[in-house]
Amino acid sequence: AMAGSYRLAEHSANTLGIFNSPCLTKVELRVACKGISDRDALSKPDPCVILKMQSHGQWFEVDRTEVIRTCINPVFSKLFTVDFYFEEVQRLRFEVHDISSNHNGLKEADFLGGMECTLGQVGITKNNLKLKSQLTMCLLQILIFSLSFFFQIVSQRKLSKSLLKHGNTAGKSSITVIAEELSGNDDYVELSFSARKLDDKDFFSKSDPFLEIFRMNDDATQQLVHRTEVVMNNLNPAWKTFKVSVNSLCSGDQDRRLKCIVWDWDSNGKHDFIGEFSSTFKEMRGAMEGRQVQWECINPKYKAKKKNYKNSGIVILNQCKIHKMHSFLDYIMGGCQIQFTVAIDFTASNGDPRNSCSLHYIHPYQPNEYLKALVAVGEICQDYDSDKMFPAFGFGARIPPEYKVGIQGVVEAYQSCLPKLQLYGPTNIAPIIQKVAKSASEETNTKEASQYFILLILTDGVITDMADTREAIVHASHLPMSVIIVGVGNADFSDMQMLDGDDGILRSPKGEPVLRDIVQFVPFRNFKHASPAALAKSVLAEVPNQVVDYYNGKGIKPKCVSEYESSRTLAP
Repeated sequence: AMAGSYRLAEHSANTLGIFNSPCLTKVELRVACKGISDRDALSKPDPCVILKMQSHGQWFEVDRTEVIRTCINPVFSKLFTVDFYFEEVQRLRFEVHDISSNHNGLKEADFLGGMECTLGQVGITKNNLKLKSQLTMCLLQILIFSLSFFFQIVSQRKLSKSLLKHGNTAGKSSITVIAEELSGNDDYVELSFSARKLDDKDFFSKSDPFLEIFRMNDDATQQLVHRTEVVMNNLNPAWKTFKVSVNSLCSGDQDRRLKCIVWDWDSNGKHDFIGEFSSTFKEMRGAMEGRQVQWECINPKYKAKKKNYKNSGIVILNQCKIHKMHSFLDYIMGGCQIQFTVAIDFTASNGDPRNSCSLHYIHPYQPNEYLKALVAVGEICQDYDSDKMFPAFGFGARIPPEYKVGIQGVVEAYQSCLPKLQLYGPTNIAPIIQKVAKSASEETNTKEASQYFILLILTDGVITDMADTREAIVHASHLPMSVIIVGVGNADFSDMQMLDGDDGILRSPKGEPVLRDIVQFVPFRNFKHASPAALAKSVLAEVPNQVVDYYNGKGIKPKCVSEYESSRTLAP
């Protein structure tokens, strides 16, 4: 039985590509700039850094930092988390933009400079991986340990380069990127701070306080972990609750010193120092289960000069919650099934299937693009579905002879139904999204990580019900569901790119944003001459994170939490 369990887990891991996956770890990137010059020499910029990554020759936005108002030497609190692939050249582009307070969009005139590099250039290094396992454990547990990759943080590297403006001209401004490899613990902590009786630094109003938390590194440097928002005109502020990874906060060391500084914000960027205090994550954990922890906020200059000085206010930690981050493998090993649904475009724009120019033409010697995409993605997804049976639909008609068939059955049904169909339009995909969403909605009632739904849509052109589709996707983003769209043929897929949240936040026609990015769009033409594995990798790349984001966001644990989890939890 143990050998059987091992073979089953090994097969799943091989399908996942864990053993031969080039992805070694995750890396956190922190960004700071110096000497940023505004278009208007009389004012200071409101800088924001946008991280882009190159894929198939195009740059796509990954994430962006917060905007820091009126600052020429910004140190950004927001960090970027990216996967590190050892044998791939991962090109990064950091763009600095001046984001005015009245808009968040980008204009060419707002561009303050950019820098390109590879992730390898930032200086990531690794030590030998050490698998933590015990001989007495069953083979399945040993496998899980080996897959968990208990990394230790082995280095912190820094890359500083000049910011290049249009025309690749270098100015006096520069950008610094610090890369830090994550350890095996992906848990995060939720903190809620407030303060009372802070010193008043303003003459005509009260202080506008904000809080900064720094981690003290082994080399005596300090690293900004989080910067709260500014609470205007208030000596007793309550800052918004925020989340930060345990790695970022203390590198997994509960006794690492944390330096906390309270400032009075000024519009000219010259913030007034109110006071500071020191703590540790171990001390902050005292605010769990409804308790509070508090510190005196001290201004050293006042303490040295003023005889009766007590403090410059009290900072209170009202809440400290630790959230365990389960992995995709945790959920799969816990019994979560991937429910895979296929929808194929049978609109007239595909061309008559009897014509060799048609995208649906069944060539006697090689599969068409629909079949290539279907098989490449379906063969991987079927390994995570216990009955390996998929509902298969066409736009406007179900595929005969069965409504639920295995991946080979879908292929055969697709081939057999083409001569019986008359292709027509329009290209409406909202109904099929809504149908799968209905099943996913029923799954939410279980409150368990039992089934996650993936809808694969194969289409040749721009959809005609964009408003309804956006509405359906926003609704589906609250459900255990992902949507994968593969664009077949050479049509203009620019509208499809909008559905993929990589370039911004998708909103419904009413303005409601998606709760999480659940759509992945891939043009098949980018993989026309590539292997099926390359297509499948690109199409399914975001699914594991989407599964994890949904269940972790809902606080739903894997059905069978493995014993190894306890070793990843920080001891109280």
